[in-house]
Amino acid sequence: MGEIRLPERQAGSSIMPGKVQSGDSRAVAQAAMMVMGYDAVLGMAAAGGNLELNQNMPLIACCLLESLDLLRNSVRILREFCVTGIEANRERCRQHVNSSTATVTALVAEIGYDQAEALAREARATGRPLRELAQKYGLTQSRFDELVSPEAVNRLGSRSDSSDVSDSSDTRP
Repeated sequence: MGEIRLPERQAGSSIMPGKVQSGDSRAVAQAAMMVMGYDAVLGMAAAGGNLELNQNMPLIACCLLESLDLLRNSVRILREFCVTGIEANRERCRQHVNSSTATVTALVAEIGYDQAEALAREARATGRPLRELAQKYGLTQSRFDELVSPEAVNRLGSRSDSSDVSDSSDTRP
């Protein structure tokens, strides 16, 4: 969906010239599959032991140690060559916010439920961005941006002033 940019590590496609992507996440997924295979073998080996003496202990140790090595190396590679270089595509994320009708939830306290619902319906029907249509519902573009900012949205449903916590009119459990 283009919301993040992965570091370029290798050519990504033999049929799509110019496509570059990180293959590290695929390598980690394959290592995880291998660990799952080792886990299955380890479980069978542990279950196949007799009484308190398990003749499969070398196989159990091998599977466990191989799994730990794979996981350690995979996490290191993913961190060094993928996670460390991930960047948000801020413009694409902003486009998603501006066109997602779920965004109207952040506007309800400002314009009311009925107007927020009308705004969402109009955006869906016309395909126009919420930010553009919000002016018809009494919001400037700058106020819209304030209300749908990540900081504001993460406060939805919570109190903005911590001094209200002792309010005795609060009936929540």
